[in-house]
Amino acid sequence: MLAVRGNEIYAQDEEGAFLYNFKQMNYSVEQYKVFMRKTGLFDMIANHIVNNLVDYALGIETGLDSNGRKNRSGHQMENLVEKYIVAAGFKKDVNYFKEMYLKDIEVKWNIDLSALSNQGKATKRFDFVIKTDKMIYAIETNFYESGGSKLNETARSYKMLSQEADTIDGFTFVWFTDGIGWKSARGNLRETFEVMDTIYSIDDMENGVMKKVFI
Repeated sequence: MLAVRGNEIYAQDEEGAFLYNFKQMNYSVEQYKVFMRKTGLFDMIANHIVNNLVDYALGIETGLDSNGRKNRSGHQMENLVEKYIVAAGFKKDVNYFKEMYLKDIEVKWNIDLSALSNQGKATKRFDFVIKTDKMIYAIETNFYESGGSKLNETARSYKMLSQEADTIDGFTFVWFTDGIGWKSARGNLRETFEVMDTIYSIDDMENGVMKKVFI
């Protein structure tokens, strides 16, 4: 389901990332056709699932839930990152793992992560963990379609997490993030980037960063 109030729709998959403008065309007609096909809009219209597209759009507008949209964006970013992890040659539950807690990482690879857990008082779950011969990479992913205080909190939190991770031998914290929401919080993101050199975007993934970082 597509549900947006603005004139732009951000779309991403393993073939690339696009920000479609529906007020003033910024891609070719063929690229907009790709958007219509991949999102299922062509099928929806061709199969008469929707007889009145305007009424349908208004119905979605009425039922929109901002938290739901944010959750969907987060899951889509996770799925995209996982596709690139797999494309880089890693295998699930062999050398990459989903949703691992600090305690599970410590037990599985006999590593002390108390610097991250406040001596075991705090719990933390990472979206992905990649294990190579030389390093354990703990990965967080997120995507922000809009700004807000959450972005600033995330940037500060991950800045601290990265600094704590730097004190642990054989452990690296990696952050994949993107989205136009960062425009309003670029100052906080810049501060984090100045102390954390393992922040990557969708563009970085498209340019093969997975094979360069996870060695």
